[in-house]
Amino acid sequence: MIIVTTETVNGKNCQPLGVVSGSTIQTKHMFSDIGQGLKNLVGGELKSYTDMMNKARDLATSRMIDQAAQMGADAVVCVRYSTASITQGAAEVFAYGTAVKFA
Repeated sequence: MIIVTTETVNGKNCQPLGVVSGSTIQTKHMFSDIGQGLKNLVGGELKSYTDMMNKARDLATSRMIDQAAQMGADAVVCVRYSTASITQGAAEVFAYGTAVKFA
């Protein structure tokens, strides 16, 4: 499956199939939150949260790709990501784009 942020795939005639999306809400366990809170006092990257967001983005992308595959798509164009804080320590990642079939 080709995934691009552009409106088309170079050299391909794309027929739109529809909007596809994937999302997930992730959180860290209490002990990780405490550790990251202490890290907040001294500064620096909150690696536990970075890892959580990377995994969330990968999962949201995978779910979007699965939806596109069920539609018979060859690619997803105009892919975008959105994030939102749900509660303290929990975040949503939402991936969306347009599924297309090569003509």
